[in-house]
Amino acid sequence: MRLTHSRAALLMLGVTLAWSTAGVVTRHLDAARSFEVTFWRSLFCALFLTVVLGLVRGRALLAGLRLGAWALWASGVCWAVMFTNFMLALTLTSVATVLVTMAISPLLTALFARVFLRHRLPLRTWGAIAVGGLGIAWMFGRQAFAPGAHMTGAWVALGVPLAGASNWTLLQYLHQRHAADPGVAEPDMLPAVLIGALLSAAVALPLGLPLAASAHDLALLAGLGLFQLALPCLLVVVLARVLSAPEISLFGLLEVVFGVLLAWVGAGEVPGPNTLLGGALVIGALLVNELLALAQRR
Repeated sequence: MRLTHSRAALLMLGVTLAWSTAGVVTRHLDAARSFEVTFWRSLFCALFLTVVLGLVRGRALLAGLRLGAWALWASGVCWAVMFTNFMLALTLTSVATVLVTMAISPLLTALFARVFLRHRLPLRTWGAIAVGGLGIAWMFGRQAFAPGAHMTGAWVALGVPLAGASNWTLLQYLHQRHAADPGVAEPDMLPAVLIGALLSAAVALPLGLPLAASAHDLALLAGLGLFQLALPCLLVVVLARVLSAPEISLFGLLEVVFGVLLAWVGAGEVPGPNTLLGGALVIGALLVNELLALAQRR
């Protein structure tokens, strides 16, 4: 199927909506908690990816995993941190706090690209980084000094954008190296998602024992592994061939909006004023930055 721009945009909207369901689904689990939630979600994701990539790549998948270059495994570790920290943070703090913290990933990616890849950043991006950082600092600071505050969940959530920014910077480096020298093959990084899911499940299993998930929990976590994680991750790789990076970043902002609204309506989890204010600063900075980028490209 040949994707038009409008069809790709509609599919990306569905991807963002699928990503945003993790918070509200987690709030309806019966007995599974903490690392066990991470284990089951990552395991179901790994099983699905094994089937799909096995059908697409055949025996080359196993050989690629066994002989994969350092970049493939480094990316896999980043995916593992993202998978593990995201679900663990959802069991430790509010959905809004997790999603707002994750929203700084594009700004961190731009900063990492400047430091490690020597990419020049326009003034608007530096301004967005400053305002977004102020929003996160406000949210973290107000939570840290609140009576009886527990910051563990917020700090765990911070690992997601850090790992994500590292991963995207690595992928940019590989693409940049291939563009500079077409003789250097650009490695196939899609199996890194599978590596990440397997590593996440392997780390979470011993920490999640004894397993207490009910049949109801397993059904919900299987749905997350398939529809919230595996399918969207595969689909966004295809959509990236049609949609520009700024467009994907703009759609990614909707995950915060959808996720907070779903947790509010579906689980009665009302976001606090500090989270809303910090989130407004982060989302506003990203939105202005990406809209200016689109205008400049046009």
